[in-house]
Amino acid sequence: MLCSSFLLALLTVNSVTGYSNGKVGAACGDMVPQHGYEPSPDPSPYNVTVDKSTFSPGDRITVSLQVVSSDPTFFKGFLIEARDAGKLNSPAVGSFTLTDPHESRLLQCGHTQRSAVSHRRSSTKTHVQAVWESPEDPPQRVQFLVTVVQHYEVYWVRTAGPVVRLRGATAAPSTAAPSSDAPSSDAPSSDAPSTAPPSSAAPVQTTSPTALSAPFTSVGCGHSKSCLRDPVGCRPESDPDCFFLSFITDASGSSVMFELSGPADGYVSFALSLDRWMGNDDVYLCVNDGDRVSISAAYVSGRTHPESAAEETLWGRAWRLADGVIQCRFHRNIIQPDRFSFNQSYFLFLAHGSSHQGVIHRHARQPLTSTGQKVIAGHPEDLRGSRSPLLIKLHGVLMLTAWMWTTSTAVFIARHRKHLWPDTTLLGQKLWFQLHRTLMLLAAALTVVAFTLPFIYRRGWSNRAGSHPYVGCAVMALTVIQPVMATLRPAPESPSRIIFRWMHFGGGTIGQILAAVCVFQGPTQQALLLPSPWSPAALAGWLLWILLADLLLLIHSCRFRSRGTSEDKEGLLCAQLEKQQHGEISKVKKIVLLVFLAGNTGFLAAFINAVVSS
Repeated sequence: MLCSSFLLALLTVNSVTGYSNGKVGAACGDMVPQHGYEPSPDPSPYNVTVDKSTFSPGDRITVSLQVVSSDPTFFKGFLIEARDAGKLNSPAVGSFTLTDPHESRLLQCGHTQRSAVSHRRSSTKTHVQAVWESPEDPPQRVQFLVTVVQHYEVYWVRTAGPVVRLRGATAAPSTAAPSSDAPSSDAPSSDAPSTAPPSSAAPVQTTSPTALSAPFTSVGCGHSKSCLRDPVGCRPESDPDCFFLSFITDASGSSVMFELSGPADGYVSFALSLDRWMGNDDVYLCVNDGDRVSISAAYVSGRTHPESAAEETLWGRAWRLADGVIQCRFHRNIIQPDRFSFNQSYFLFLAHGSSHQGVIHRHARQPLTSTGQKVIAGHPEDLRGSRSPLLIKLHGVLMLTAWMWTTSTAVFIARHRKHLWPDTTLLGQKLWFQLHRTLMLLAAALTVVAFTLPFIYRRGWSNRAGSHPYVGCAVMALTVIQPVMATLRPAPESPSRIIFRWMHFGGGTIGQILAAVCVFQGPTQQALLLPSPWSPAALAGWLLWILLADLLLLIHSCRFRSRGTSEDKEGLLCAQLEKQQHGEISKVKKIVLLVFLAGNTGFLAAFINAVVSS
């Protein structure tokens, strides 16, 4: 009897022995540590991230496990596997390579070598990485699963990580059947249709969307909920032009409630993305479908039409249509099969556009993109975003500076100051020529840099920008030709000098006209949409300002020339008259030049401010 008790005790001790060295092959199947305790019911303070959302056979994806809780914490043990997202109970797929052999080790789960990663020692950790390599015959969707041990008694089992998709594969709709006790479609309206999240293991109830009786509010933004708004700080309860997205994690920490609102005749939507580019994103749509709003989840692979997912993904759906504003509310579990995990950080896109009979069309305006990534289930923040990418903003600022200020000033000096500084030199050259050449070279350099930025951003040619890029290429060509032509100009006494002057004048004039066309087209581009009608009106004012300054000086010069001709006929001394005229003309032109520069600077500053704020 004593021997039997001793053997039983030994077996019990063996069954709860921890594996501080990470050799946890026995846990490969269910990923449960044999610690003799139940997994923690609290939300996991850790998450798994990947550096790619799609893959091809043989591709390598960096997988990271890190602490995401705002409280200081750590973990000691872990187990990471990749499995077929459609068969999560199937064996691990692919193989891993270590990036830190001092903290992690490779395991063989099933018949596949290096198919899992675990800890090497029980030291405290906040971040580990490994590289997963896709097999030659991978499943269409692969999900990363992780078990994390904080202490011997505290651990989280098989937490769902991100899903990566085989390139060319489509997102498979959920096959979960609706519950038989789902409410009928004539359920009464309510501002909060449901507050209890569905079980992650059971099918979600397919309740019909109900009607909201009041608009959303911005109260609590940054304190109790996260918000993304356009314009910054707008209030959806009082501003009909406010685009608004808010989200808040429920008290149980298992789901997130979203509120989306905006003025649109077709739809409003938001997307979660691992980068700043649309494509391979998790999308949520609120579409005006006649006298109601359909609320659905979708997935975008590349710049294609969203592929709809099953409505069972969302629950607690409610909507409101009033004064051209679409509003919708819904809930989604933090961990949802075939969807992005809300424990991971993403860029947020906020878009709107038109629809026809519930079918959406491409958004006509650049989506609002959050400035940085945000953990959806993380702490509340009042987020900021921009509809114009930074490179496109720089393109606009540099082009405006080059042509609205630098070029126009250089031309103004060459046209109206050449004869007023005949003997003034700078570094061995006439002052007007040095200023004109320096400003034109600066304009050329700014144009070259600005010209390359849209190609860097678009990663090639844009087919949706209309004639703007074609006109821009012509401007770029003339920008290069003009300084080359000036370098090869003939001597002043050469008979061909007159030909150069007309070619230089003609090329410069055509370049200015085409640049003005580009400047007018730029603010209408989707990637840099400036306020209308302010933008075209201000640009027209700028052109009128330049023409009036030129016209004023031309009229003033002609008046003095005509006066000189009549007084010459009366026999006045030519030298004395020229000196008097030169002094008066120089004084007037100096004042006009200063006023011209001040006006140009004002117009440029106004446009730069508009571009930066876009």
